[in-house]
Amino acid sequence: MIVVTLVAPGPLSPQLVASLVGTLGAHRADRVDEHATDIYVEGDRRAIRETVFTHIHDAPVDAIVQPAQTRRKRLLISDMDSTLIGQECIDELAAVHDLKPRVAAITERAMRGELAFADALIERVKLLTGIPESSIETLLDTVITPSPGAAEMIAVAKRNGIRTVLVSGGFMHFAEPVAERLGIDAAFANRLIAADGILTGAVAQPILGADEKKVRLLTECEALGITPEDAIALGDGANDLAMVETAGLGIAYRPKPILAAAADGVLRHCDLTAALYAMGIAPNTESSVSSV
Repeated sequence: MIVVTLVAPGPLSPQLVASLVGTLGAHRADRVDEHATDIYVEGDRRAIRETVFTHIHDAPVDAIVQPAQTRRKRLLISDMDSTLIGQECIDELAAVHDLKPRVAAITERAMRGELAFADALIERVKLLTGIPESSIETLLDTVITPSPGAAEMIAVAKRNGIRTVLVSGGFMHFAEPVAERLGIDAAFANRLIAADGILTGAVAQPILGADEKKVRLLTECEALGITPEDAIALGDGANDLAMVETAGLGIAYRPKPILAAAADGVLRHCDLTAALYAMGIAPNTESSVSSV
C-alpha cells in the first residue's frame, strides 16, 4: 500500500483531493487536518509518484509518496545550508570580502550537480583566505536564520522519539551552533582551518560530501539498530542526492532539479513541518496518523 500525503500552506482544496483520488483509483482518503490529507492507493511507487506530481502540477500544494507500512521513522537526518537554514554559509562568509556573487555562482553550480562538490568547495574556501574567524559569530548573530518550520519539525520529531542529525557539506563553525539552537542531537560537517584567528583558505581533509552523507546515514542507522527504511533524509541539492535516495523517505526542500527528480517528496510551498505529516504526525496535535 502506498500513501500519498498532500500538504498545503493554507486550506487544502477538497476538489483537488477528490480529483486525485479519482485519477489514482485510490482506496480511501483520510483528512488529517485542514492542511493535509493522506490518500491510500495500490500500485507501483514510482508510477504513482509521476501521476501525483503531474496531477498537482503548479497548484499550491506539496506531495510525498511512500510505502504506508514504513512511514513511521526513528531517524531524521538533514542537510543544513538552504535546508535547515535559509542561507548558504560559505556565500555569506564570502560577502565579508565582497566575493559573494563569485562564490554563490560556484555554489549554485555545485548544488545543481554541474561541478564536483569537493573541487568546488576547495576552490571556494581558497577565496575565504584572510577572513577573521570572528566574522562567523557575527554572521550567526545577524544573518543565519532557521528555515520556516525547522525548529518545530525538530522539536516534534524529538518528542516522538526520533533521533535528529545535521550533516552538512558546509562547516562545523556554523553547524554546531545551528544544531544547538535547533536542539539537534548531533552535527557533522567540514572544518575550516584557521591560524591566529584568521581563515587560511584551506579545509580539513577528508571532505564531507555526498558519499560521506550517505555513510553517515548508514552509520546512524546501524547505531540505532534500524534500517535505512526507518530514516527520513532532507536536503536541497546534488550533494544530498545519495543520502535522500538511500533513506526510506527522501524529502527535497526548495530543491534544485536534480534532487527534486529523485526525492519521494518535494516541498516547494509548505514549510518543514510538512515532513511531520509525511511521517504520520499531525504537527498541531502531534497525534499519530493511520499508517495503513
